[in-house]
Amino acid sequence: MKKIFILTIFAFTAILAGCSKKTNGNVITVGATPEPHAAILNLIVDDLAKEGITLKVQEFTDYVTPNEAVESGEIDANFFQHLPYMNTFNDEKGYHLVSVVGVHIEPLALYSKKYSSYKDLPNGSTVAIPNDPTNEGRALLLLQSAGLITLDSKAGLTAVPTDIIDNAKNLKFREIEAASLPRVLQDVDAAVINGNYAIPAGLIASKDGLFVEGSDSPYVNIITVKYGRQNDKAIQALAKACTSQKVKDYINKTYPNGEVVAVF
Repeated sequence: MKKIFILTIFAFTAILAGCSKKTNGNVITVGATPEPHAAILNLIVDDLAKEGITLKVQEFTDYVTPNEAVESGEIDANFFQHLPYMNTFNDEKGYHLVSVVGVHIEPLALYSKKYSSYKDLPNGSTVAIPNDPTNEGRALLLLQSAGLITLDSKAGLTAVPTDIIDNAKNLKFREIEAASLPRVLQDVDAAVINGNYAIPAGLIASKDGLFVEGSDSPYVNIITVKYGRQNDKAIQALAKACTSQKVKDYINKTYPNGEVVAVF
């Protein structure tokens, strides 16, 4: 009798484990920075629910933790970064992150509380830029496009201030964590700020930006997962929902000034 009881318990446990695994497969947690990423994800929660998928949105305020969480399996995916940043992260950390789909571009822009034109920046001005490798390079490329500096042609997308070969205005650079750039804007002459941090701070690139990244930007924001998860049913459903007409209409209505631009 005892043996039969133990076998029954084992079988029941196995059944529960199987059910749990199936249920977990229909629940996905996606990490995102608040705006516009988390806002877009919250928009499609009900759409995924109709397909039997529960979407949980976990907000992050930095660019490192959400990638660590995906790599470790703590969360299933994230939505906050562009492809060059992800690739650099993989190279530096030995991670296995892959892009599932591109959703939108958030134009990078140069902002200032002191000057109304980038041409008015005086000699010796201090410019704050992101301190992570790809966004720092992106910021310097923006300043080069504005004609403020010239970079070594070999620098590429991961340029750093030491790659500057011509700096006519003798600009000085403060390398700051991207999330903190809006807060230090008043303390410097100008700052290059990522869209997802500029928007919550009330900055609109097309209106407030002294110089704005072009529409041909390679920095498309992507849905990211760990390699091997990209073809999961729930992940593919997430990708489809994030590139739906509903999301495009939301982006166009919410960001009519081009702060966020859909790429699908």
